[in-house]
Amino acid sequence: QVHLVESGGGLVQAGESLRLSCLASGRIFDIKTMGWYRQAPEKERELVAVIRTGGSTIYADSVKGRFTISGDNAKNAVYLQMNSLKFEDTAVYYCNLEMTSGITTFKSWGQGTQVTVSS
Repeated sequence: QVHLVESGGGLVQAGESLRLSCLASGRIFDIKTMGWYRQAPEKERELVAVIRTGGSTIYADSVKGRFTISGDNAKNAVYLQMNSLKFEDTAVYYCNLEMTSGITTFKSWGQGTQVTVSS
């Protein structure tokens, strides 16, 4: 069982910054990626940013240049620095972890943290 605990969400004004943190604990092995997804009301969950164990990253086009994902392998942690926040960034942000065992991929999700950006 893997537990992901997010923190750092909140209410900010447009143009301000927030930093999200996610710590993973439990039975963790061979992490493939850690990342952040978000889901706004009445919308599908979407990828925000992902970091692979080797350090390479993927960003959604909508956040490139504004958000930065980083990880700490020793702590099984992932962070998301969000700058120049926009109203459309308002969503519940979920931490995601993917591990592999052989050909099987295991995915875990956090409970989510609310980010609200007022315009």
